[in-house]
Amino acid sequence: MTDTSTPPSAEPSEASASPEAPASSEEVASSEVKKSETVATDGDLFRQSEIAADYIEGLLDILDYDGDIDELVSAGRPMVEVVGGRLQPLVGQRGATLEALQELTRLAIFRATGSPSRLLLDIGGYRAARRKELGAVARNAVEKVKEHGDPVRLEPMSAFERKCVHDVVNAIPGVQSESEGVEPSRRIVVRVAD
Repeated sequence: MTDTSTPPSAEPSEASASPEAPASSEEVASSEVKKSETVATDGDLFRQSEIAADYIEGLLDILDYDGDIDELVSAGRPMVEVVGGRLQPLVGQRGATLEALQELTRLAIFRATGSPSRLLLDIGGYRAARRKELGAVARNAVEKVKEHGDPVRLEPMSAFERKCVHDVVNAIPGVQSESEGVEPSRRIVVRVAD
């Protein structure tokens, strides 16, 4: 019998959402995870990272890719980092393949534990490098907003990317950010704070 249940995606919630835009699946799933009465312990989170590491190791074997896999728990979420040469095809254009692999790995955790996971998968240091790039994009948008006073709409981004931008913008006084639109065209608008 095939299990057709699908785990909710549990990407971190964004700083704010546009009141006129419907909630994205990430935001709905995130609120469902927060409503959950069971709180995962560090042991549970580390178990999730072990399951994820085993799953990723199996994929690397099938693809005949070499990579070192680190499993850890950081900031209350399981993480798996894969480092090594020749891993760019697993990241894909703008991290699209990485995002898909992360969702598949979360599904593997869900099938093994029966609980949704907020696993964060990184391959070849892509997320750390992208976080730096997005910090620069956010600061540039803030400068434009402060200089001209007009809202700045950024290009559509993944939930991970939007979270990175929200974190930077919301740490700067006098400006605010919010998300608008629906996936896959959901984007951030940076504006003068109310």
